[in-house]
Amino acid sequence: MWFKNLQIYRLPAPWNFSPEQMEEALQSQAFTPASSNELLRQGWDSPRGNGKLVHVVNKQMLMMLGTEKKLLPSSVINQVAKAKAAELEEQQGFPPGKKAMKELKERVADELLPRAFSIRGNVWTWIDPVNGWLVVDAASPSKADDVIKLLLKAVDKLPLESLRVQKSPVAVMTGWLESDEAPYNFTIDQDTELRATGESKAAVRYVKHSLDPEDIRRHIANGKQCTRLAMTWNSRISFVLTEQLAVKGIKPLDVIKENETITYSDDERFDNDIMLMTGELAKMLTDLVEALGGEAKA
Repeated sequence: MWFKNLQIYRLPAPWNFSPEQMEEALQSQAFTPASSNELLRQGWDSPRGNGKLVHVVNKQMLMMLGTEKKLLPSSVINQVAKAKAAELEEQQGFPPGKKAMKELKERVADELLPRAFSIRGNVWTWIDPVNGWLVVDAASPSKADDVIKLLLKAVDKLPLESLRVQKSPVAVMTGWLESDEAPYNFTIDQDTELRATGESKAAVRYVKHSLDPEDIRRHIANGKQCTRLAMTWNSRISFVLTEQLAVKGIKPLDVIKENETITYSDDERFDNDIMLMTGELAKMLTDLVEALGGEAKA
C-alpha cells in the first residue's frame, strides 16, 4: 500500500503526541454511516477494520477519513420536479412560480434522498511524529482540507502548518530545466508542463516525451515557466512536483520489489509496506525541501 499523492504539512519535530492520545482525540469524530436523510457523512474510520482509528508502525501513525455520499443527481431532481409541476399546473390551472418551483425541488430532494444510492470513499493520512510530517493522500487541496478541518476539530491546538520553502517551486523547476541539471539525488523525467505568465496563458505539455534542452530553453525565453515536473528520487521513487508544492503520481520503483520478494500474511505485508513507504518518503521529502532552498520559517 503506497500513497499516490502527497499534500504536505508540517508538525514540530519531534512531535510528542502519542498514538494513544491521537486515538482518544479521534473518537469524537469517528465515522458512523449516514442516516437516510443525510447527503454526506464524514468521520475517522479504522484503517485495518479492527475498530482502532490509529494504526501504528514503527512510530508512524496511519489514519483514514471515511466518507459516505448519497448520489442524487440534479438531473433526477429536475426531472421529478418537472413532472410534479405539470400535475400542479393541471390542478390549479397555472404553472408554479419561481419560488414555488424552488420549494418543489427541495421537497423532491428530501423525498428521493432516503432511496438514493450511497458511495463510500477513504482519504488516507500519515503522521510522522519523528520528523514532523503530516501527509494527506489526496490529489486536490480540497480533499486534504476535509481531512485537516476534521483533524483540527478532534485535536485541540494542533500545531500544524502548511509546508513552506525558501524558493518558489516554479522558479526552481524552471531553473532545473533551463540548465538541464537536476538537484542532487534527483533526475528529471519525460513529463513536464510549461505555462506562460502573461494574459495568453499559453501552455505546452510534454507527456512521455524526451525534453530537448534547446526546445525547453526556447519556451522559457518566450516567457513560459515550469508548473509541473516529473522527477525520480534516488532511482527509487518517481513523482510529479507541482507549482503548489504537491507531489503527485507517486510510483515506487525498485524499492517496492524488495518487499514483494518475501511472502507475508496480509497484516505483515501491510505493515511492511507502511514501514517501507514512510521511511522512503520521509527521506525523499527532506531532500526535496533542501532542493527548494530549505524550509521558510515564519
